[in-house]
Amino acid sequence: MNFVKIFTLLVISISVHAEDYKIDNLYSSNTINGSILIESMDGKVKYQHNVNDKEAFIPASTFKIPNTLIILEEGLIKGSSEVIQWDGKERDYALWNKDQTLRSAFQVSCVWCYQRYARQIGDKKYHKYLQKFDYGNLLTGADIARFWLDGDLRVSVKGQINFLRKVYSEELPVEKRHIKTLKNIMLSEETENYKVWSKTGWSGKDGWYVGYLVTNNQTWFFANHIEIKSKSDLKLRKKLTMETFKILNIIR
Repeated sequence: MNFVKIFTLLVISISVHAEDYKIDNLYSSNTINGSILIESMDGKVKYQHNVNDKEAFIPASTFKIPNTLIILEEGLIKGSSEVIQWDGKERDYALWNKDQTLRSAFQVSCVWCYQRYARQIGDKKYHKYLQKFDYGNLLTGADIARFWLDGDLRVSVKGQINFLRKVYSEELPVEKRHIKTLKNIMLSEETENYKVWSKTGWSGKDGWYVGYLVTNNQTWFFANHIEIKSKSDLKLRKKLTMETFKILNIIR
């Protein structure tokens, strides 16, 4: 390797470590325990804070990403606009107390909608899909309608990004039209400078914001897991992620 290549790699390494330090300060200044990983499309550039690949967490509503594909692949719903009839039970979150579509159920994290389909899918099929998707620790638990909320399923920050890569590249063992439907309802933010496909999640102390961001013809995958101490921390799932992108000068 010649001197120029060595020098270039050294500069890149110093720059990456400097940015990681800024991200560390962002989390400490907000008194948040958590970990974030951001990776370029080719995987050659990575920014991270407090990432331990051996740590895995309840996926909570981020599991709606693979779950949506499973529901579509099983033919339980035909598309993003098909009506999911409300069962009439009042729940704490007002936006859940009405008919939904797959799109709205995903966007407002309607738990009862996905639980209805989970009971139809069943444990055996879920295990099949978890293995085919290579998602998390491949475990469900005693209650098939809650295993992603407080059951045995766990996924790491790196595991989230690995799965998102398969969604983005449409390299999952389901019909591509279902992946396109998922992507359509995952689009959460669109500005003149960037687009974001994402999902939040929250169960107990586990808070998530995962997805991918496209700007200047570059794609960046991200997974942010934070420890939720109070409901006021929930806004930090997305806020810390987007501020990290700004620190890295990926967006402005």
